[in-house]
Amino acid sequence: MPRDLPIGNGILLINFDRDYQVRDIYYPHLGRENHSDGRPFRVGVWCDGSFSWLGPAWEMTRLYREESLVTDVQARNEALGIELAFEDAVDFHEPVFVRHIRVRNLRDEKREARVFFYHDFCVSGTQTGDTAYYDPELESVVHYKGDRWFAAHTCSPTACGVEQWACGRKGPHLAGTWKDAEDGRLSGNPIDHGAADSAIGTSVQLTPHGEAEFFYSLLAATDHEELTKLSSVVHDKGAREFLRRTHNYWRLWVNKEERDFGDLPRAVVDLFKRSLLIIRTHLDSGGAFIAASDWDIRTFADDTYCYMWPRDGAIAAYAMARAGYSHVARSFFQFCAEVIEPGGYFLHKYNSDGTLASSWQPWVHEGSPHLPIQEDGTGLVVWALWEHFSLYHDIEFIKPFYRPVVIRAAEFMLRFRNEETGLPLPSHDLWEERLGVHTYTVAAVCSGLNAAASFADAFGETEHASRYRAAASRMREALRRHLFNRELDRFARCATADEDGVGHTLDMTADSSVYGALLLGACDCDDPEMIDTADALKEELWVRTSVGGLARYAGDYYHQVEGDSRRVPGNPWFISTLWYAQYLVLKASSADELRSTALPIIEWVADHALPSGVLAEQVDPYTNEPLSVSPLTWSHASVVITVLDYLKRMDELSSG
Repeated sequence: MPRDLPIGNGILLINFDRDYQVRDIYYPHLGRENHSDGRPFRVGVWCDGSFSWLGPAWEMTRLYREESLVTDVQARNEALGIELAFEDAVDFHEPVFVRHIRVRNLRDEKREARVFFYHDFCVSGTQTGDTAYYDPELESVVHYKGDRWFAAHTCSPTACGVEQWACGRKGPHLAGTWKDAEDGRLSGNPIDHGAADSAIGTSVQLTPHGEAEFFYSLLAATDHEELTKLSSVVHDKGAREFLRRTHNYWRLWVNKEERDFGDLPRAVVDLFKRSLLIIRTHLDSGGAFIAASDWDIRTFADDTYCYMWPRDGAIAAYAMARAGYSHVARSFFQFCAEVIEPGGYFLHKYNSDGTLASSWQPWVHEGSPHLPIQEDGTGLVVWALWEHFSLYHDIEFIKPFYRPVVIRAAEFMLRFRNEETGLPLPSHDLWEERLGVHTYTVAAVCSGLNAAASFADAFGETEHASRYRAAASRMREALRRHLFNRELDRFARCATADEDGVGHTLDMTADSSVYGALLLGACDCDDPEMIDTADALKEELWVRTSVGGLARYAGDYYHQVEGDSRRVPGNPWFISTLWYAQYLVLKASSADELRSTALPIIEWVADHALPSGVLAEQVDPYTNEPLSVSPLTWSHASVVITVLDYLKRMDELSSG
């Protein structure tokens, strides 16, 4: 089930699902340990002898407060005669998850309502060896294993503690402690272990059509002493103060730059700001941007997107640097400096703590050693670093990265070339599906080499600059010579070596990544080859349903919904659609053309986001339901880049 309403601070990240159940709890590194293992943490209400868990029986609106990482959720159950209003936040500084709940009586009689919170912890990602117990000192239910500790309690406006609790165990023949809540009274069992779970509850008195409020808090720590200190801070400040300060912090953060949005519609401006906030929730405190935090994707291959891909991270860092968040981008580049391989390249992907992540890219190919890399990631990190330096001229920051990252990566990109053609040697494509020489990779390596040349010029090493620039120039020409199909008048997706090892075969599948040749500077907007290619991609990849949008590539099988590729070449992807919008931005020769061509595509993205502003990787071509992971950091980074491109181009055309 796709995720919605991510809230976090780089140490603690909480995700909700479409039924407004907490489903992911990451701490202290994003994506590294999911302490729920994707299982639902439920909220339920007992009133007048009836009980209901939040879910399909409730009418819900799931939004954020404006310009904030505090939620604004309404849940209404007519049969129960109860409405709940939630504000949820992870404190901007402490690993504390706070919820403010208002319980509203929809009937004209006095009533007692009891609200229950069920915790299905799998501490450190497994339920083996967990303990759940009631802690009278903390007045909380505590779950722990090793150096991961969590405490949950509720607070009325005047006092904190736990009114009802039960600790239990779930398993193949055990329903779980959530079942204990359904009669409105928890057993009070003080401790359990193994596959331990728990529930806590509180009661409120409701006047006719009246309401009552209370707070819920979940604290995370590495030992009991730390948990005790954090609990003291929460009790002293009060949950309301954590919500207030967190809301104010994120409003200040997202508006740090004074920006004139011109004629952009409100929906696009809102999505731009929401994208900044969602990208920030996916930045680990150690500097890694994780691609997504949606744990349910593991059902596809028993793995997730909870990793730092160098390409995705570089694009997110570039977006944040351009938006004015230099410090955010800096932390990513520091992370890259720590994980770059001695040979000057980045491997497939990394965990947010800097360790090497899982991979399916082999170290041998046809019996010979082969680097399991996507070389576009290496080129894009250097490119993004130069773009950051161009904006901020932060010499003291850049100096430690010049040789360990820039020069080391540039020398690798020089070595990792076909001496005869000047093109990069085969590596895996950005979609991680095929080995070859890809147009997108060529463009990314060109951009990386040109960035390295610019750095070398800045540091006075003209010989290095000359070598890198010459290699990039030759590679750019080789792109036209070897990857442009004259018969079809467009660039190929990739080239693969023939069996004889002499020639090569072009893969002419329409692929939106080919827009990268323009967007990364390997081609110019007025190049005939690029114009023909861009027009062909739009024609072949636009989804011809009421949903619309641009497919990733023709015949895309990943989460495929429709087999008729003429009508639906693939599911609509937000990044692909935004690449097309970026092309239209660059192509526009007047302000009117910019408004009439590029803006509708950007508006399409805003129109097809979830009501909260969250963007998935792709959507169903008929229902617009999110598919694959939600949210995808890359989707939101592409929104930021495209909007900034639009504003910059509008300024150029209006002033010219």
